[in-house]
Amino acid sequence: MLHFLENENYKVGVESLGAELQHFIKLDEQLEFIWLADPSVWPSHAPNLFPIIGEVPDFEYTYNGKTYQMQRHGFARKKEFKLIEKHHDKLVFELTHDEETLQQYPFKFTLLIAYKLEWNKLSVTYLVRNDDTHAMYFSVGGHPGFNVPFYPNENYTDYYLEFEQEETLSRYLLNENGLQTGDTERVLEQERVLHLNHNYFDKDALVFKDLNSEKVTLSSKTNPRALEIEFKGFPYLGIWAKPGPSKYVCVEPWCGIAGRVGETGELQEKEGIQELGPKQAFERTFTISIL
Repeated sequence: MLHFLENENYKVGVESLGAELQHFIKLDEQLEFIWLADPSVWPSHAPNLFPIIGEVPDFEYTYNGKTYQMQRHGFARKKEFKLIEKHHDKLVFELTHDEETLQQYPFKFTLLIAYKLEWNKLSVTYLVRNDDTHAMYFSVGGHPGFNVPFYPNENYTDYYLEFEQEETLSRYLLNENGLQTGDTERVLEQERVLHLNHNYFDKDALVFKDLNSEKVTLSSKTNPRALEIEFKGFPYLGIWAKPGPSKYVCVEPWCGIAGRVGETGELQEKEGIQELGPKQAFERTFTISIL
């Protein structure tokens, strides 16, 4: 079921399946910024990733001597969330463990995803709570896709990502199974601007670590409209679109990252995994602002 937030200038729509953001519209122009999930290209809008990000080798990991199966990006994006709060400016969705999740992921948890609309800014907050009697291990993050170009008379290559600070960045390369190979490729050298080009995605996502910036702006050379994505507290950032002439780009703040070729498969040893003690909570927020 689709739920909405709206003020005088902006409208947000969130689907309870996966607690997935589906719309962020500037009303005076009827301008939609969220990718409309064309099933022939990429059939998602902005999935929420939990309890892993990316893939683990052979879709398997081990914990306490037992092997579990886990699909790419985890199960939350395909689960029905319960709407537990609805206000004029805020929606809060809840997912808790059940028999199905315990077969894939042996932890009792609560995942809350909150959307708050403040004028031109949408905040997306993840709150993970450990409801178990022992430590739990998880990753969490976003995968929002944005329409590019914003206007029909523009080209994809008119757009660029501008980081808050100068960056010297290498992408961490992925193999055909979505796993880190251990190889890197330099993308920026003391620069702030990354010009969009479909060729970047022939090698899968641009995966970045150790950014100096905490925000990035998606802008065009031909119009003043822009999106600002702030991701303070998220140590990894993915930039992705399906290879080919697609009309969107994903900017993905992550607390976690894909598995690595040759890793042990032990969940608690996975790079980027978060550890949360019994009855403790973990919270992170990223924001999307229309400028």
